[in-house]
Amino acid sequence: MAFILPKKAGVSLKQVKSVLVSFCPFESNVESTRHFLQCLFVKKAYTSNINCNVKTDVKHDGSEPVIDITFADGDRLIMKGANLTANEMLKEFNCRCQAKENMAEQKFEKKNA
Repeated sequence: MAFILPKKAGVSLKQVKSVLVSFCPFESNVESTRHFLQCLFVKKAYTSNINCNVKTDVKHDGSEPVIDITFADGDRLIMKGANLTANEMLKEFNCRCQAKENMAEQKFEKKNA
């Protein structure tokens, strides 16, 4: 199965403090998690927040692939990649990031009004 990134699925890490991606590469259910990880290292995504700490934890214990995202405001998003496609994970991630970006803009506008 080939991974196809949607045209408008650009990733922005502006509102993200850290991302921890844990997986066992020898399991059959890690493909979507690895594709999600690749999207974080696209130049446009990576340069959107160079202070974002992206770590991988490659295990050899048969554990389930997990993506643990901590946002700048302290909220967390944990996605278990075994039963999700990369597109589903990207959609949820981008939705959360966009909502947080909108909230940050509203706070900025109120502060400067």
